[in-house]
Amino acid sequence: MIKKFKQSGFTIIELLVVIAIIGVLASIILVALNSARTKGNDAKIKANLSNLRAGAEVLYDSASPQQYAAATADTCSGVLADSSLVPILTPSSYAGSPPILCRVSTQAYAVSIRLGNNTSTYSWCVDSQGLSMQISGNLAAADTTCN
Repeated sequence: MIKKFKQSGFTIIELLVVIAIIGVLASIILVALNSARTKGNDAKIKANLSNLRAGAEVLYDSASPQQYAAATADTCSGVLADSSLVPILTPSSYAGSPPILCRVSTQAYAVSIRLGNNTSTYSWCVDSQGLSMQISGNLAAADTTCN
C-alpha cells in the first residue's frame, strides 16, 4: 500500500498577502514616527527660546548700563552673546538647520526660529516684552517684537 503524504505549509499567495500587510503597517508606522520627530524638534525650539529669554534678561540686568546689545543688529552673531546662549542661536543645533533671526537693539530684542524641520511657513518667536508665540513667516528687519 502506497501512502500519500500531505504536504503542509503556505502557498506563495498567502505569503505575498502577509508580506503586503506587513509593508502597509511598516509605512504607517514610519509616517507616524516622522510626525513625532518634527513635533519633538518644535518642542526643543520652543524650550530653547524660553531659556534664551531668561538668559537675555540676566544679561540685561547684569550689563552696565542696562542693555541687550551695544548697538542695533539684525544678525545673531555678537548679540545676546553669552556662552550659555550660543548653542540656542546656532542653526546646526536643530534638525534641518532652520534659519534663526535675531533683531536686537539696546532696549529690545526678538528672536525667531523656523518650525517644522524648516519646511513650515511658521516660526516661533520670543521677545523682550515677554511674548512667546507662533508667527507667520519671519521677523521683519529691525522688528524687535513678535506681533
